[in-house]
Parts: sequence; C-alpha cells; structure tokens
Amino acid sequence: MQLDQGEKGFSFQKEGPLDMRMDPRAKLTAEEIINRYSEKELQEIIREFGGEPRWRRAASAIVEARRKKRITTTKQLADLMLSSLGSKTRGTLHPATLVFQGLRIYVNQELEVLKAGLAKALQAVAPGGRIGVISFHSLEDRIVKEVFRAAAAPLKKREQKGTLRSPLFRLLTKKPLVPSREECRSNPRSRSAKMRFIEKISLGSDVG
Repeated sequence: MQLDQGEKGFSFQKEGPLDMRMDPRAKLTAEEIINRYSEKELQEIIREFGGEPRWRRAASAIVEARRKKRITTTKQLADLMLSSLGSKTRGTLHPATLVFQGLRIYVNQELEVLKAGLAKALQAVAPGGRIGVISFHSLEDRIVKEVFRAAAAPLKKREQKGTLRSPLFRLLTKKPLVPSREECRSNPRSRSAKMRFIEKISLGSDVG
C-alpha cells in the first residue's frame, strides 16, 4: 500500500518527495542517491536493479540536470526520464518505470532483506507447512528459486561423510506460477508476478 502513497515517493504517477524508504527510520533516500552519487554509481543502480537498457543515457541525464537544479520530487525525475528516454520503453511501460524500480530496490536493500526473510521462514515453518513467495522482479525470482532449490537438495550427514539424507523440503513448483491474461488485464500490477512454493517435510532416511 505504501506504493500508492504520494508522500513516500515510490510512484512516478504521483507528485511527492524523492524518498522511497519503506522504513522512515532509514537514513538513505532516493533524493540523496540522485543528487550525490557519481554517474558511474547511478549507472550501476539503474542497470543492475532497474534493468533499464538505456542506463547510460538515464544516468547522464540525471547528472546533467542536477548541475542546474537539485532534483527533489518524483515529478522532476519522471519528467526528466520522459524527455531523455522517450515516450515509452518495452511496450507500455513509462520510461521512468525501471529507473524508479532500481532506486526503490537499492534504497531499501530489498534483495538482502528477501534473502534474510527466506532464511527465517525456512527455519520457522513446521513439517507439513508451506512457504509461498510472489516476486515481481527477475532478481527477486532468481533468489527465491536458488534458495528453494538449495533447501530441497539432499543433505549430507556430518557423522558419515559422503552419506546423503533425504531433503527437509520439497519443491511444489518446479516452474513459477504466472498470472493469466485475464488477471493481467484486470490487475496490471500482476503482469510481472511469479509465485513459487516449497513444503517442509520430515527428515527421511539415508539415500546413499
């Protein structure tokens, strides 16, 4: 719900400060990144976390614009991306979409938080319990896939090196579940969603 709050600065569709912090106690804001980070650092954030193919152009436009005036609002940044990257990118996406996404992920360290959350969930779930994760970004989905696969892999017994025991978890979705066309039409935000499930099972007998 925070994404819809203009004062949080997550959306280029609503006027607000360039904040983007999920936790208001955190110190780093998108405004600080946009106005203080080097062009190379901006390129890395936009490319790695946003996946924007025109990351060089986007970073260059930001650096050039901030020389004239500090960038402090979502509208300023959105308008800048609109003028520097063109009217649309990747079909129907607004040109600011991936830049805003990259900044939000970086500000909130979302990938590290996801890894920590998955580790705690795997420890907490009881036998027979299931964990389901919906991701909206390829980097997030890759983390979920790798963590789930590792959890479902056979375990080595410490007392007998080389001996395997059946895994503690089993994958319920070898491939992610994705929204139907109908759901994407009724809920556009679901278009990039991928859901994966894993189930906790009792530790089995030796398998090797």
